[in-house]
Amino acid sequence: MSLYRPPAPHPTGPVRGLLRAMMKGERDLLSLMPEPAYTTRVGRLGRSRRGIVLVNEPSAVVQVMTDTEQNYPKNDLMVGALEGVVGQSMFVASGPPWRRQRRMIEPAFTHMRVNRAFEAMAAGIDAYQTVLDSHAVSGAGFSLDAAMSALTADIICRTIFSQSLASQTARDVFASFGQFERSVANTEIRRLLFGKPFAKIPQSAPVREACARIRGHIADLLAPRMAEGAASIDDIVGAVIAARDPETGEGFTPEELIDQIGVFFLAGHETTASVLTWCFYILSQNLDLAARLRAEVGEGEVDLERTKHLTLTRNIFREAMRLYPPITFIPRVALRQTEIAGVPVEPGCMVMIAPWTIHRSPNNWPNPDRFDPDRFTGEITPGSYIPFGYGPRVCVGAAFATIESTLILARLATRYDFTPLHPTGVRPVARLTTKPAEEVMVQVKRR
Repeated sequence: MSLYRPPAPHPTGPVRGLLRAMMKGERDLLSLMPEPAYTTRVGRLGRSRRGIVLVNEPSAVVQVMTDTEQNYPKNDLMVGALEGVVGQSMFVASGPPWRRQRRMIEPAFTHMRVNRAFEAMAAGIDAYQTVLDSHAVSGAGFSLDAAMSALTADIICRTIFSQSLASQTARDVFASFGQFERSVANTEIRRLLFGKPFAKIPQSAPVREACARIRGHIADLLAPRMAEGAASIDDIVGAVIAARDPETGEGFTPEELIDQIGVFFLAGHETTASVLTWCFYILSQNLDLAARLRAEVGEGEVDLERTKHLTLTRNIFREAMRLYPPITFIPRVALRQTEIAGVPVEPGCMVMIAPWTIHRSPNNWPNPDRFDPDRFTGEITPGSYIPFGYGPRVCVGAAFATIESTLILARLATRYDFTPLHPTGVRPVARLTTKPAEEVMVQVKRR
């Protein structure tokens, strides 16, 4: 049986790839990736001022991402890109600041356990089905990307703040994240090739404005919880507000609170929405797979226990994360002279952990560019599948995102048919997340 190949650039030689990326613009790093980037295990990637070592070998990935000597902190390009939204939060911090924040935030993670969060997930889906029903009645086209963003933003808001997210706020958050990702200066090819390590990364006015809007919405949601006499609520915000440094007894400042909630919002909303967009697009192009999913889900209400046993549905989400990892690149930087799998790495060198190439390497996966959810019925080599990262900084919301997405797929794919209006024009680009280059416009029908 021939397996479906979802949209992706066909790798070319390095010179042709560079010309193609520059002609397409929009900092399309996926078109830049040459064929050796997928077959190299550990090696130099092209020529650049700072030096780039690409790591695709699973054992070397594990070495870098479990490093206990702090040789490979978060890369300065990623920190410079994200700090406008999440400040100096644990998402970008390294060393002692990261350990301090992680200790303080630990109690909040219990609220992302699926047993506690499932009710918020189900309520968010129930609410959004009224929107999809109205689209089905009108027959009008709408953005699948915006739909998934609104749904996951509402779910994470219900989980974090114990309240739903107003539709206008959800639309503005989606638009702001879109503006941020299109314009942020972490993926400029010129900066990647010619920039100095540890140089300050200036951001454009549209990026700064988008970050200010996102943080402003978070501040508005936080304000009533921090007001004098506000009732204490046992949720993520309550736990973050109550967090104290075990050494000093100090809590987070108001600005630090926005930083930390920004991490939950970014990691629990935008990344999941991107993967779900790909899931529903792929199901629309692979009707046999959609039929298998619906047969697995069957009839009746999908509660938490049933969700945990929807193996194929969960593996469709996992396979979409393999081909379209939420974070396309996880760059680190070498602080001192070191070595990875025999390849010397000098200080300041970019160590590129790229889920995009790791997940599509023929050394790690058979038929790597084909969509095959059944591949997850076997053993997965550690370091070959890292959509949530790996090691001590692995995403703590992995189980939350997996159950949430499995539930969304089970509920929506069995009740609706999504039909892209321009299916052949869909292609991925690497921004902060692996997104369609243009929003996927669809029509929906109630099944």
